Amino acid sequence: MRHSKIRSAKGRRPRVTRGAALALTGTALLSVAGLAGPAGATPRPALKAAGSPVTINVWTAFSGTLGTTFQHLVDEFNATHHAYNVVATYKGSYSTVLSDTIAAFRAHAAPDIAQVFDAGTATIMDSPSAYVPVYSLMAKYHIPFATSDFIGGAASYYETAQDQLDSMPFNSSTPVLYFNKTLLAKAGITSAPKTWAELNTDANALAAHGVKCALSSTGAYVMWTDMEEFAMWNGYPFATQDNGYNSIKGVTLKIDTPPFIAHLSMLGQLAKRGLYQWNGVTNSTVPLFTGGTCAMYEQSSASLNSIAAAAKFPFGVAPLPIVSGDVRAPQNTVVGGASLWVLSGAPKDTYKGDAEFLHFLMSASTQAYWASHTGYVAVTNAGVSLLTREHFYRMHRNDQVATNELTNKPAKAWTRGIRLGYLPEIRQDEAAAIAQVLSGKETAAQALATAQSQGDAILSQFAAQYGG
Repeated sequence: MRHSKIRSAKGRRPRVTRGAALALTGTALLSVAGLAGPAGATPRPALKAAGSPVTINVWTAFSGTLGTTFQHLVDEFNATHHAYNVVATYKGSYSTVLSDTIAAFRAHAAPDIAQVFDAGTATIMDSPSAYVPVYSLMAKYHIPFATSDFIGGAASYYETAQDQLDSMPFNSSTPVLYFNKTLLAKAGITSAPKTWAELNTDANALAAHGVKCALSSTGAYVMWTDMEEFAMWNGYPFATQDNGYNSIKGVTLKIDTPPFIAHLSMLGQLAKRGLYQWNGVTNSTVPLFTGGTCAMYEQSSASLNSIAAAAKFPFGVAPLPIVSGDVRAPQNTVVGGASLWVLSGAPKDTYKGDAEFLHFLMSASTQAYWASHTGYVAVTNAGVSLLTREHFYRMHRNDQVATNELTNKPAKAWTRGIRLGYLPEIRQDEAAAIAQVLSGKETAAQALATAQSQGDAILSQFAAQYGG
């Protein structure tokens, strides 16, 4: 069986949305303590009958058209690798996959491969006896695999301080700026703003021409777009110890600093005039853009399909704005989404199958098919090259913006990603701070000082839990 062709220019891709990263509560994260289980834990029982293929169980958060597209890849692997039978199981949200994997691991019934979302990376990575590092698994079975095989912003997010990949990047996206061409043209604006100062100027022009809202940001992930990715794209440290990559202990946030204060202050001023709209992490902001209320929208690149399906106007996709006058910007963005982890304690005959399946998923043809049918980026250089040769990006220029951001410059030590324990809890405190600023209840300096203090306490708790 061969892959279906890369989607044509006329084809519409399935609807894709970014997973619920905030759903993992502090209580669930605290339950990860002891994830690795007792030393010498009983291995999971083998499911293989004599003469039958080795079963490889994979747990994911892929549902709907995403689940259908992933199953297509599973079916192709099974049809071409007769020694193995991959069984993909939808387990619910990202947080559910993680919590179910933890519970199953303790019961010696974990899947062979689990999809873990970006915010859960540090928690899993700091339970080393719970997983088999992908780079060492591939080396054992002499399967070509290197961090350099993956595009910059995808590899850097999941690599160790030694530049090795403990997990394999897979479904990956990054925030971009969507813009309503009709509304911008109404105000005489011919292109998307390149800087935040230009966006502020454009907001005034839009208001003068009767546009009620200039900008909105993704509902549940405003802390992702306007805190984490704001830091990466402009080259600012988000936390000490290179955002937690170098150590668990002694890590503190660096969000109570002038760049973040200035950025949130600007958003607060726009919100005061109604030109920036955001209604909290539980309310979708997609309709504000697709319904024509807000002229511009910070949202995941993986939402391109759903926006295209809902918008009744011509729109474009542009890189995120940068801070004016900062010579470091633009730097690079990093991925949201999830990576694939191989769990320990499985029957020995499953591991070669795990390696073969991951190798299949990172192939150029698989990556090109996945990216062209879902809206996620191709995470391997080979996949990007194939899409380029097939003229996919020439026919779908909006799809290339995310890849360009992720590969804009080689990551600095402090722009590889966010490697912070209990990151979902930290994001909750950041969201609360943003809400205070946008509602006019606190200044950006006041709100970020609180979020900084609360975040540092969370990081101290994580260090005490995992720091040895």
